[in-house]
Amino acid sequence: MGGLGTNGSGDIFIAFSTANPDSWNRRTQVNVQMIPNDRMSALFRGTVEATEEAIVNAMVAAETMVGINDNRVYALPHDRLREVLEEYNRLGR
Repeated sequence: MGGLGTNGSGDIFIAFSTANPDSWNRRTQVNVQMIPNDRMSALFRGTVEATEEAIVNAMVAAETMVGINDNRVYALPHDRLREVLEEYNRLGR
């Protein structure tokens, strides 16, 4: 569904976290813990995999919808999807 950026790939990422206690403090200095740069690739991969899974789940859960001017968007036919996944040995057990 997309590409995977890794440490040193030249891609630019920005992330926000609530993991560091009191990091929002505006009055005093706080210590912040960070993952070493050389260990970021695993974090990128996990983010990509979680996003891909969310996209697939949304596509499979979608229902046929009718919008303005009777425009229709059809849900994936689950029986046909299963057939194709089985045909290419991609159906997880």
